[in-house]
Amino acid sequence: MPKYFPQQQEDHKRFLDVLKDEFAKKFSEPPTETKTPDDYDRLKAIGNGAYGEVFLVRDKCTFNYHAMKVVDKGIVVQRKHVKHLILEKEILRCVKFPFIVSLDYAFKDNMYLYFILPYVSGGEMFTYLQKYGSFSENLAIFYVGQLVLALEYLHHCHIIHRDIKPENILIETTGYIKLCDFGFCKIIKKKTWTLCGTPEYLAPEIIMSRGYNFAVDWWAVGILIFEMVVGNPPFFASDPSKLYEKVLDGQFKCPRTMTQDCKSILKGFLQVDPTRRLGTQKEGAFGVKTHPWFKDLDWTNLLNQKISPPFVPDPQGPGETGNFPDIVQTKLLKIDTCLFAEEFKDF
Repeated sequence: MPKYFPQQQEDHKRFLDVLKDEFAKKFSEPPTETKTPDDYDRLKAIGNGAYGEVFLVRDKCTFNYHAMKVVDKGIVVQRKHVKHLILEKEILRCVKFPFIVSLDYAFKDNMYLYFILPYVSGGEMFTYLQKYGSFSENLAIFYVGQLVLALEYLHHCHIIHRDIKPENILIETTGYIKLCDFGFCKIIKKKTWTLCGTPEYLAPEIIMSRGYNFAVDWWAVGILIFEMVVGNPPFFASDPSKLYEKVLDGQFKCPRTMTQDCKSILKGFLQVDPTRRLGTQKEGAFGVKTHPWFKDLDWTNLLNQKISPPFVPDPQGPGETGNFPDIVQTKLLKIDTCLFAEEFKDF
């Protein structure tokens, strides 16, 4: 039976220190390579978000496939999220961790901003939750273990994600995950106050506008575990104000079929008081990793992707999109005048 000891955590922290230094070094350096939209063939729209579309594209020179996130400058300016988008680009450019998507290239034209990312052909976790209704606890442990390692790395680099949810977790065809969409991420030292995120996943301290820290990501992990295992979030109401009342009350019901260890970890993550929340106390992520729900998980083998995944998506050939839902194919516009040149001069 795997055990996780303090010495292993000390070794892992030294590894994280190296990665943190690499992140900081890259963050202070300008990007070296640039591309343009004309370097890629757009093949198919595979997703859409708050700011624009995501396309499967192929590099005309290398013939490699990528995901291209296209962001409408006008929508970003209208929502006053210019700084967010520029920071998202910089963080994605500099992060490097097995379970996190990182940026290949970024560029802009007169109308759009472009993020070139690895193409993860297994699709979104959200799609599989919709298809199967819920996951076994064994599969949830496998996914959440990777998410714990990813968040431990991000927090070590002072990055808060603020939008953990099934739509923002991609499944590789290897069966392992990639955390994506850093649109709400931020580098913080102590606290931040911005109201942002997905309503069902918002921590109580965000709703109460009291200022918050990395603890909100651990709350979201609790919501995610519940949604994976049960099939719906623990707090739900069609009226946002009623939803927030339920979140602040903090009472939720677990089904009888749920194991005691799962109920225990949910109770740890879904603490209304962030100072009592699992992951935020003195032992930090070590307290999460040594929780009984993870007792059979070998953290070293998980990090090195040496565990056989409980579920593997349908294998896809290069450039195939069978694991993504069909969506309306949008045409990108071309204009002669450069919009918002001053706002995005640093992009």
